[in-house]
Amino acid sequence: MASTAVARFSLIFYAPPSAVPACKTAIFKAGAGRYPDYTECCWSTLGTGEFRPGDAANPHIGKIGALEETNEVRVETLCVGEDVARQAVAALKTAHPYEEPAYHVIKLEDF
Repeated sequence: MASTAVARFSLIFYAPPSAVPACKTAIFKAGAGRYPDYTECCWSTLGTGEFRPGDAANPHIGKIGALEETNEVRVETLCVGEDVARQAVAALKTAHPYEEPAYHVIKLEDF
């Protein structure tokens, strides 16, 4: 029997603490974080991001060629439907302060 279930995706991104509220607002407005009878659902944790901007970079934090460590928040949320996942990523890219936001989208399998 063919499945009629809508594909589900996990959107995970990393942002500086000061940018997290704007990023969450943007992705939630795009439809991320919706479960039956709930909205704006996510899980967040604080960690340390590390990167070294290359010569062509335009870093929001840090300096070209210097290793940078900074506090970042990892945020995870559910996107129901590929269109919602794509819209949430586009919204994240608009709201995020980094030149290249770190994120990934994982398609979830049904059991």
